Amino acid sequence: MRLLLVEDTEDVADAIVASFERRGDAIDLVTSVDEAKSAIAVQDYDVMLLDIGLPDGLGTEVLRSARDRGSRTPILMLTARSDIEDRVAALDRGADDYLVKPFDLRELHARVRAMLRRQDADRSGIIEFGDIRFDPAGLTVEVSGHPVSLARREFNLLEILLINRERVVPKDRIFECMFSFKDEDVNLNAVELYVGRLRKKLCASRVAIKTLRGFGYQLVSDD
Repeated sequence: MRLLLVEDTEDVADAIVASFERRGDAIDLVTSVDEAKSAIAVQDYDVMLLDIGLPDGLGTEVLRSARDRGSRTPILMLTARSDIEDRVAALDRGADDYLVKPFDLRELHARVRAMLRRQDADRSGIIEFGDIRFDPAGLTVEVSGHPVSLARREFNLLEILLINRERVVPKDRIFECMFSFKDEDVNLNAVELYVGRLRKKLCASRVAIKTLRGFGYQLVSDD
């Protein structure tokens, strides 16, 4: 999953980034309205987390810009403001949810999963495919009832393939979901590396990752 975080409070931003990176997600951090608008102009995101109070304006400007571009990306507003007027204004402008600081990171992740469920039932609930059981909330993977230990990038890759199971996922799309702007020293070959690692860890499964040269990867099951 690729997220955009717009937050200028350093300790809050660092905590949020670390919490999503621990589960293998790619997250881009920017600290201003202008930087956020530049980011959404060149990159599609699965989720946006927008602070309302920013140095050069309001996060609702980014919200409006995204919706004006036709983006349906789930957007959650983060703010220290608890006034009901602020919440109503953000929701009326197209926000999907609203979280008042300070908050528990577990609640933030739960709200993100809830937004994704509303958008697509497969995006954040438990996924069962073939003999694989994938739990994004619990960060667990089982093959035929046996736990499989995955590194965070491998977990993210499996989630991408499971969400798109039996469909071909282009390599560049996988790359965009796995890596953020700060991973500038990483290239497309990294996708092949992680696919190879994931295949080895799923070798006992009836589910396989097919390579379609020139197209991408496809998760298929013998069941």
